[in-house]
Amino acid sequence: MNTMHTQKFSLLSVILAITVGTLVPSASSFAAKPNKTKSAAAKASAAKPNTKKMAAAARALPPLAAQVALAPNPPALQSKAWLLMDFDSGEVLASANADEALPPASLTKMMTSYIVEQALRSGKLKPTDLVTVSENAWCRGTSAESCMYLPLNSQAAVIDILRGIVIQSGNDASKAIAEHMASSEAGFAKLMNAEAQRLGMTHTNFVNPTGLPDPAHKSSARDLAILARAIIRDGSEYYPLYAERDFKYNGIKQGNRNALLYTDPSVDGLKTGHTAEAGYCLVTSSKRNDTRLISVILNTHSAQARADQTRTLLGWGFGSFEKVTPFAANAVVGTAKVSFGKADTVAAGLGTPWMLTVPRGTPVQTTVELKPGLEAPVPKGTVIGRVMANVNGKPMGEAPLVAQAEVERSGWLLLAWQHVSKLFGQ
Repeated sequence: MNTMHTQKFSLLSVILAITVGTLVPSASSFAAKPNKTKSAAAKASAAKPNTKKMAAAARALPPLAAQVALAPNPPALQSKAWLLMDFDSGEVLASANADEALPPASLTKMMTSYIVEQALRSGKLKPTDLVTVSENAWCRGTSAESCMYLPLNSQAAVIDILRGIVIQSGNDASKAIAEHMASSEAGFAKLMNAEAQRLGMTHTNFVNPTGLPDPAHKSSARDLAILARAIIRDGSEYYPLYAERDFKYNGIKQGNRNALLYTDPSVDGLKTGHTAEAGYCLVTSSKRNDTRLISVILNTHSAQARADQTRTLLGWGFGSFEKVTPFAANAVVGTAKVSFGKADTVAAGLGTPWMLTVPRGTPVQTTVELKPGLEAPVPKGTVIGRVMANVNGKPMGEAPLVAQAEVERSGWLLLAWQHVSKLFGQ
């Protein structure tokens, strides 16, 4: 009997041990698993939705197709407006909603920096001039806006202020230089709008130098491309600032928010912008070989999207267009008639090299127009006509034609004969 009880007890113990073992993990089950399988925490983390990506996707606009495109298969981009411009000619290669007035956010600061750069070039400002930081200009350390973090009542050199605007997108730097140059933000806005009008920015109205929200503060993709082109063209000595990746001031180092500066060596500017109203914006310039393109993305749904859409637009542009030279400089492309001169005609040609950006592999047709009724004297280099280029019936640009030689006025005897001949139609 004792033996039987012992056997039953042993059997029950085994069954109990097996049962418990299936319910309670062994010590080895708490040990790190091999890399072949994911941990429970990793699986749980992977199962969680990425709320940031989902929110960005929810804000994404439907793809906006090009309304203007000079080459086939332009991209459709998820933004309220976009544009691609050839820098050399100013020709718009493709665009969508190019003239819609939208809030530009910190893209505004391109005009602020442009005015500072032109004042430096003219001598109105010097790089070492000191700018005082008023209480209005001072950033109070909030993360709600971009700042250079200039100390209150401190002074900073103009060249540092310019870097703070271009690289750090400092609202404080923008306000400080506005007050320095025009006594107030409102006074500086008048300078901004005067420059915008001079440059042909017809859908722009600036209210402040920062781009902080205001219902009347607007610009368009076309206008911002015009401004970017002016910055590159008119301030070449200061344009390298737009490619600088970081700037340290007052012990605080900040990186340039233009992500393409870190990933695309052909990109050398220009400016990012973001507010809740304006969305994420980016104006970019990229030069590959002998071609420079300017792109504008306005009001897309994330910083990643503005960078990705810019890459797409630039990639299409550089892949779809090429540079051509219809005529060499000083090549004779026509002959103009001249009255009352020692010569009856003068050769017409290009005074400077003429480069066009056209769709790849597409022939270019040219038309020459010469001024009628030319009378001597005609100095060498005088504009006496123009040559126009078109591709598939679309105008692609024009260039002036100049006299390739001087035509002197006739002596009095020959001049009299020429007048008589002209009178009788001979």
